[in-house]
Amino acid sequence: MDWKKVGKAVLFPPMAVLWLLLPASPALMLYGMLKLEQAHPATITGYVLSFYTLTVWCVRIPQIIRFWGSFKTENKYARRWLTDTRLRISVTLTGNVLWNGAYAALQFGLGFYHHSAWFFSLAGYYFSLGLMRLFLVWHTAKHRPCEKMRQELAIYRICGWVFLVSNLAVSAMMFYMIYENRLVRHHEITTIAMAAYTFTSLTMAIINVIRYRKYESPVFSASKCVSLASACVSMITLEGTMLATFSNEAMTPQVQRLFPALSGGALSIFIVTMAVYMIVRSNRKIKYLENEYGK
Repeated sequence: MDWKKVGKAVLFPPMAVLWLLLPASPALMLYGMLKLEQAHPATITGYVLSFYTLTVWCVRIPQIIRFWGSFKTENKYARRWLTDTRLRISVTLTGNVLWNGAYAALQFGLGFYHHSAWFFSLAGYYFSLGLMRLFLVWHTAKHRPCEKMRQELAIYRICGWVFLVSNLAVSAMMFYMIYENRLVRHHEITTIAMAAYTFTSLTMAIINVIRYRKYESPVFSASKCVSLASACVSMITLEGTMLATFSNEAMTPQVQRLFPALSGGALSIFIVTMAVYMIVRSNRKIKYLENEYGK
């Protein structure tokens, strides 16, 4: 037996096998963790298969990097996506508008169904995010960055005012979370998955704020501010979920309410500060353009 060929076949399986393992191995591992005992053969198989999947994908990392390097230089669509900032912003904003609108409608319907102001406050918050992003999509679809600077500044200022209004929805959310103990309990695996998604969203929002700071377009700045605020509010919701899921007898209800109160207050101050900054900055620049160019 040629062990070299066997080892190569094990470490470098066909790509079809790799893509099949990617959803199958975590699904089997989660099923074993949630439904079966730790010593069950299916649970052990899930752990082993997940480790094998991680290993073979890590082995392929140099090949994936080379493929991506050649793909983004040779494929015209990839080149346009990477070089056209306006296109990336427009596509991202359009997807976010659809998501915010659908989620706001869902929360609004749940508010009527359950007769709960908690869901109405969530609906109001996500509707405000969708409204701001809709203004930004409308502008980027018609104009290039900085082409209509005064109009961009006006939209930037409108987003600041919407932020101030959306802070009322955030305050209502925090009120029901703290005083009515609106903490949602999930399974530990679900909570960990939510945490991974939320931290990824927050990290990407911060990276994009830093990445696009060199652009002078107020529309781009407003887009990144909306994403950052959305990620911060998701962090507050995740905090409440983690407190409800992982709390024990040593954590009293007063302590459970203390952490959301502190973080919610900090978030409210952050949103108000950002809104005031956007309004003041846009007013100053609009006044400068009027004095300098008379338009």
